[in-house]
Parts: sequence; C-alpha cells; structure tokens
Amino acid sequence: MTLRFARPTLAGVVILTAALPSAGTAQPKPEGRAALVQKLADCRKVAEDSARLACYDAAAADLEQAEAKGDIVVVDREQARTVRRQAFGFSLPSLSVFERGDKPEEIDRIEGVIARAHMDGSGKWVLQLEDGASWAQIDVQELSLNPKPGQKVVIRKATLGSFLASVEGRRAFRVRRIG
Repeated sequence: MTLRFARPTLAGVVILTAALPSAGTAQPKPEGRAALVQKLADCRKVAEDSARLACYDAAAADLEQAEAKGDIVVVDREQARTVRRQAFGFSLPSLSVFERGDKPEEIDRIEGVIARAHMDGSGKWVLQLEDGASWAQIDVQELSLNPKPGQKVVIRKATLGSFLASVEGRRAFRVRRIG
C-alpha cells in the first residue's frame, strides 16, 4: 500500500514511543518528538519531487509498521481528553505527553451516573460509576439519603488535592478515587 501526502500534517496528534532503534536521521530530533515522526518531517527538506515522495513513502511505511507492532501509539486530541477524564482523581506523576499543542482544558469536576453503591465494612460508601470509576467515602459524614444506581453524581476537586462528591445535588461528602 502506498501512502501519498500532499503535505504532512502532524498537528493534533501525539505519538507515544517505546524503545525504538535509531531511525538513522542525521539531525537531532526536537525534544519529545519520536524518531519516526522526525524522519517523516525531515522528508519535507528533500528538494527533488520523486526523492521527496520516496522519502515520505519509506517514512510512512516505517511509521505504519511501528504502529502495527505496538512500538508507537498515535493518540488524537479527543483520545487524550478521554484519558485525562478517566484519570480524574488519580495522583499520576505526569500526563504531559497528552498535553502538547493547545493548553488542554482543566478538568476540575466530572459528572457521572452511579452504577453500584454499597457500604464497606467501616460503614462508608463506595460508589462505582457507569464509566467504571470507583470512589470511596473518606469522611465520617452520614448521608441524608443512600446513593442508588441510576442517580447522578458530581465529583469535584476540593482543597489540598481532595475531592467532594454530591449525589443528586445533596450535601457533598469527601471521597478518593480507588479504581
């Protein structure tokens, strides 16, 4: 299969790389850019049309092969946004690989629907949302009504890295992400 590029467009795409062998480019790659992407970008510098096309074809084939083997993963902005949303509430060292280009939206709250709610052995609530996220109550506040499947919940950032959950608009209680 031959890929043809009218003009390479790399905006809005992040590429994650595993340990890749050197692509053999003469120029050093910019910080954070995968070697295979740099190889593709370097093809723009080839002056002669047929040589430039051959360069693009070879670079695109290498990129496709690396993606098929799992050496790189291409993530678009929407996928990066989904990852940041799914990671809401976890303390992760860095998601900076998903934050290139325009400054990503700051996620300070999520809204979800309770799929399952139960009390743990210490009498605190554990909420599992329909998206699979699990949150556990960490304060001792008694809730006025028990959370139930199908109810809406809003979880928002609070002070000092903590989170507050409010079920159906009722008084918020402190929670932490457990899964």
